[in-house]
Amino acid sequence: MKLSQILFSQGFGTRRVCAGMVYAGLVQLDGRELDDPDEDLPTEGLVLTVEGQRWPYHAKALVLLHKPAGYECSRKPKHHPSVMTLLPAPLRQREVQPIGRLDEDTTGLLLLTDDGTLIHRLTSPKHHVPKVYEVGCKHPVDASQVERLLAGVVLDDDPAPVRAAACEAVSETHLRLTLTEGKYHQVKRMLAAVGNRVETLHRSSFGPLHIPGTLAAGQWCWIDGWSLTELGRPHQDLPAQAG
Repeated sequence: MKLSQILFSQGFGTRRVCAGMVYAGLVQLDGRELDDPDEDLPTEGLVLTVEGQRWPYHAKALVLLHKPAGYECSRKPKHHPSVMTLLPAPLRQREVQPIGRLDEDTTGLLLLTDDGTLIHRLTSPKHHVPKVYEVGCKHPVDASQVERLLAGVVLDDDPAPVRAAACEAVSETHLRLTLTEGKYHQVKRMLAAVGNRVETLHRSSFGPLHIPGTLAAGQWCWIDGWSLTELGRPHQDLPAQAG
């Protein structure tokens, strides 16, 4: 693929802008300054340095963001900054979008991609992709609350019971909840249905992915080497791969 087309596909601007970046000496490969926007390069395993930033080629972008509180999962936020502001300009230019959403005050693992097929695969209710939440509760969690969450509770807008796929009281006010659905404010509403209240909420895993220990709140990393099937599996303590 031509270098200018590669840069364009990665979100660095129009083809003319990308060609200008090459002519300006802003693109390198293995320490070599590239000067021809029409140079053909293999894309497999390709890692460019663009304006001093390491940039691995991805035909489709999939990134993991450690979402902090105070950000909305929307390209057009209403009350708080968008999580998109935490990503570099090329990813925003590619119009990556969250795979599911986290509330403004919820922290933790958020996946974003420009792959529509992947978004459908991971958000479709029929695939039952598990998400694990660490819930800080206002009141002590008792055994009956855990039992009711596992058996199913009825929310205001749906007569069908909503069940937790797994539920564990980690401490007196810390609940670990696994869900395979994605209803609006689901965790908060489920806890309210059993007479408790969510004080803090953190998503710790999504399918087999979890937040790398070195990834601070507000930081992101590439997710590489995962098939659609693997991303639909439960958490297996497998780290995300930084790009």
